[in-house]
Amino acid sequence: MLGLYKKLSAVAVLCISVLLAGMTVEAKEEEKIESGIYVNDINLSGMTVSEAKEKVQAYVDSFADAQITLRAIDEHTIVTTASEIGMRWGNPEIIEEAVCLGKDGNIVQCYKALKDLEYANKVYKVSFDFDKEKIKALIEEQGAQYNQEAVNATLTRVDGVFQVTEGQTGIVIDTEASTDAVYDYLVNNWNGTDCAIDLAVTVDEPQGSIEELSKVKDVLGTFTTSYSTSGSSRSANVANGCRLIDGHTIYPGEEFSAYETVSPFSEANGYYMAGSYLNGQVVDSLGGGICQVSTTLYNAVLKAELEVTERYNHSMIVSYVDPSADAAIAESSGKDFKFRNNTDYPIYIEGYTTPEKNITFTIYGVETRDSNREVRYESVVLERIAPDTEVIYTDASQPVGYCAVQSAHIGYKAQLWKVVTVDGVEVSREQVNSSVYNKAPRSATVGIATTDPEAYNAIMAAIATNSVDQVKAVAGAYKAAADAAAAQAAAEAAAAQAAQQPTQTPAPEQQPVPAPSSEQQPAQ
Repeated sequence: MLGLYKKLSAVAVLCISVLLAGMTVEAKEEEKIESGIYVNDINLSGMTVSEAKEKVQAYVDSFADAQITLRAIDEHTIVTTASEIGMRWGNPEIIEEAVCLGKDGNIVQCYKALKDLEYANKVYKVSFDFDKEKIKALIEEQGAQYNQEAVNATLTRVDGVFQVTEGQTGIVIDTEASTDAVYDYLVNNWNGTDCAIDLAVTVDEPQGSIEELSKVKDVLGTFTTSYSTSGSSRSANVANGCRLIDGHTIYPGEEFSAYETVSPFSEANGYYMAGSYLNGQVVDSLGGGICQVSTTLYNAVLKAELEVTERYNHSMIVSYVDPSADAAIAESSGKDFKFRNNTDYPIYIEGYTTPEKNITFTIYGVETRDSNREVRYESVVLERIAPDTEVIYTDASQPVGYCAVQSAHIGYKAQLWKVVTVDGVEVSREQVNSSVYNKAPRSATVGIATTDPEAYNAIMAAIATNSVDQVKAVAGAYKAAADAAAAQAAAEAAAAQAAQQPTQTPAPEQQPVPAPSSEQQPAQ
């Protein structure tokens, strides 16, 4: 009988345990937390899940205004609050654990948990979590102002003599490492009070040294072009672009962009309106002529045998270098001229213009090429493409007499070849680039606006001949007549204004002077 009783008791205990487990799942939200259960210093005894969550959440929120100071560079700091970087309750699941304590598990486990509470409180610890992206954004936005970027050592050339400026070491905030450091401290070590955390910084070493730059004195390549036929605006643009490039030091492996160096093409950056190529036409644009600057530099770079990484030819042929020896840059088309310093030493670009309107670029470095080795470049024209017949455009916004003529451009297909000789003997020949230049017919843009039917018919008859010279002659005659009429009108207006000047009254003590005869009028 005793054995049977024990078996029945065991079955009863098992059934009760299963029943209690099922009841716990269904009624957990309404159940009370057992006595002796805490979260930090908060006594949750007798609270429901919702009451406990509300109580602990209020506790967490009480730390929202805690000041967190991030120590940056040279005593500079970034000050924020816990709420501004996304502080939140990091382990809300402890409330579920608290309400289940003494209720989940078999009857023996529940009994033991409740007995333990009679001897010692169960204390859960609140953990905090933060928004890592907000921490990173804060460091990026406010920390950048404290960065001390490294300043590379540089060269300047004054009156033919190099001067070396020593570089400066930089200290820069490491955003990623700083974000991790701040987040880890706040999540694992923060106690909810005001605190200060050091940001991670890295030392940014400058490039170059006095010893290294002092070696830069050899001419690696130099080239000159003339812009003597350019007007004042184009000449100013060439000189300005040259000035912007002059004085750059480029270290081994660095890439130089001509476009980035001379842009933007604006009046504030020293540019004027001058002619440039656009869709087969010569049009005025800010910075017109800047391509002669990049082209001159391109040829100096070729002579220095630096690595050209990007180069484009002009849309139409230019006159200041041989075909395929040009390098165009343009904002509208994204054209740029770039090269990389592929030597083992720094290089220096010197650029200058002369009163005779020559532009020269010279590239200095450390010469490592053999003295008996020479490099030259040969332009090879593969094809010349004759332009079409003359084209005449009408412009209703311009008066009869206006005529703007553009010269014809021959189209070309060309290549540039690099030829290397040693002791005067050719040892290699390789193609550097290939270029295609568009043809463009001789053209005239003619004004046709007039209220004179005779003038309109005359200019339209000239246009019908499809002869630029005929149109130019007719338009010129009407312009000369218009200029003469304007001059006559100006003279008559001046005479009329002079006639309206009052006659000077003689002084009282003087005798009046008799009026002159009509054949001898006085000057007014």
